[in-house]
Amino acid sequence: MATLDTHMVSLTAPASFEAERYQGLRLTIERLAMTRDVKVIAVSSPTMGDGKTVTAINLAGALARGADGRVLLIDADLRRPSIDRQIGITDVRVGLADALSDHSISFADVVRTLDGFNLDVVPAGTPRAGVSEILRSPRLSAFIEEARQRYAYIVLDTPPLLPVSDAALLAKSVDGVLMVVSAHQTPRKLLGEALNMLDPAKVLGIVFNRDASPLFGYYNSSYRGYFPDVSQTVNEA
Repeated sequence: MATLDTHMVSLTAPASFEAERYQGLRLTIERLAMTRDVKVIAVSSPTMGDGKTVTAINLAGALARGADGRVLLIDADLRRPSIDRQIGITDVRVGLADALSDHSISFADVVRTLDGFNLDVVPAGTPRAGVSEILRSPRLSAFIEEARQRYAYIVLDTPPLLPVSDAALLAKSVDGVLMVVSAHQTPRKLLGEALNMLDPAKVLGIVFNRDASPLFGYYNSSYRGYFPDVSQTVNEA
């Protein structure tokens, strides 16, 4: 079994208080899925350091514990990938970027099974061209569609919205976007700018990270969540 970062509480400590917060987020997603097509979910943030990657991994882990079928976690942050390191995959050869760039690399070639869990992972891989060019490829939609046919849920860890256009490009291929903000840290102005880059109909809600009490008033969304400080040592976007 892979060596998991201790912040991956949905996988390493599912009975913990912190993991229960992610289970609450899972239940929210499942309720939404009963009334609308919410199967492919992107997780993003306004800027770096808000804890989106930890949220994406833990959400995928929580969904995997409750889904009838398998769950797929995709590292779509091609500029600053970190999922393989955080879940202990050490022998990454090819990943999403390779599959989107090279017609000889199939979907099955880039999927890794996380032993002991109902969860598969697609690492970011190595971009062979400009990232924006890769994400504009029609192969992205085909890749997501194949995943949709194979998995109960697909969770994408995407780049932060404001530094680059990658997440906005990826948002076109998903059913919904969860925005992760760091409570008491992410400026409201930046959150507003990030939300303006997305189709409002695709914004599933906002996850308030690193806070022990609920915060309201940022955005009239379907979900206002909050989590304790479970990712304070994570520096990735």
